[in-house]
Amino acid sequence: METYTRWSFHFFGLTEILMIGVSAFGQVGPRLATGLSLLVILHAAVCMLFSSRALDWTRGRRAQPLRLLWVLAVLTAVISIGAIGIAERGPGGDGVDAAAGSVFAGVLCFGAGTITLGVRNRRRVVAAVGGFALGAGAVSFPLGMPGIASAAVAGLVLVAGGFLAFTSIFSVWLLNAVYTLDEAKETRARLAVAEERLRFGRDLHDVMGRNLAVIALKSELAVQLSRRGRPEAVEQMIEVQRIAQESQREVRGVVRGYRETDLEVELTGARGVLTAAGIDCEVSGETSGLPTEVQSALGWVVREATTNVLRHGDADKVAVVVQTSEGRVVLTVENDGVADAAGTNPAVGSGSPGRPAATGRSVASGGSGLAGLRERLAAVEGTLEAGSAGKGVFRLTAEVPLPPGAGGLLEVAS
Repeated sequence: METYTRWSFHFFGLTEILMIGVSAFGQVGPRLATGLSLLVILHAAVCMLFSSRALDWTRGRRAQPLRLLWVLAVLTAVISIGAIGIAERGPGGDGVDAAAGSVFAGVLCFGAGTITLGVRNRRRVVAAVGGFALGAGAVSFPLGMPGIASAAVAGLVLVAGGFLAFTSIFSVWLLNAVYTLDEAKETRARLAVAEERLRFGRDLHDVMGRNLAVIALKSELAVQLSRRGRPEAVEQMIEVQRIAQESQREVRGVVRGYRETDLEVELTGARGVLTAAGIDCEVSGETSGLPTEVQSALGWVVREATTNVLRHGDADKVAVVVQTSEGRVVLTVENDGVADAAGTNPAVGSGSPGRPAATGRSVASGGSGLAGLRERLAAVEGTLEAGSAGKGVFRLTAEVPLPPGAGGLLEVAS
């Protein structure tokens, strides 16, 4: 968008050269046409340079180009006055008047439209365009141009310069809006990842909060009993030791991913996190009645796929479908955030060009990437397939067989 905006303003300069400078060769002699063309080229070059510097200033990359702004304003005034002088005091002929008049009006219009890039206040924009229009009438009338013609020139500069000024302001506003939207999207993604981290923190708190409170109370009780010489202090400390060891095992289970997860909770969390990140998420299917080990395995598939879409994908829509048929549960996670045409997708931690794979940790340590998901599914005799499902679409499919007798339970639950 920024490249398009910059080249649009450069195109204005090329348009000025072609419409005003080159057209002079068909109206006047070669010498005068060359002189007028060189003036127009000089003015267009300064306009293009100023527009580039003004866009940098708008994006906060350099200071406001005030000196170049005044250079452009003075150059516009000098060239326009010189063009009127050529028309009134130069060689006679209708061609000379037409060529000089084109340079006069064109330079003022393009100058007024370009200068507005260097100011932000609306009053200053109106003042700049109005000043150029009034200046056009005030300069042309004393140099011999009739009053009606001077008023017409002033009106032309006001309308054309105002249109170019509006175009310039709107282009800058649109460019800033695109940058703002891009920054907002990144902010939403960061907030979604932060929400996922908070959810993990709440899980850890649920595991450790009660146990730490019990350890603190029993330790205090052991201290009081020890001060009184009571033998029960030893029993309390043994209990503290047991609780501490159990807490250590639970924390390891949370960190390594061996803690049981609920599929319905994971689906609800995935929908909320993705929606917060500006991604449309659709969840369908029945999860009630599934065995605990099946829900745990599929819940981790949903969690890891969601996390990696947020961290590395560029999806606009994610669809999660849970289906049960012929003694198997099929979970499908599909998104439109494919990064390349090779069938790889960040949503499953396989990496993309210029981006490391999102596998997180090694398989041996219970990583959270594609290998880690296959490892968890293998524990319940499940399989995992991942690949492209069409142009720009990636599909991850996990299948887990149901234990004998689970199908009847599912029918009752449904």
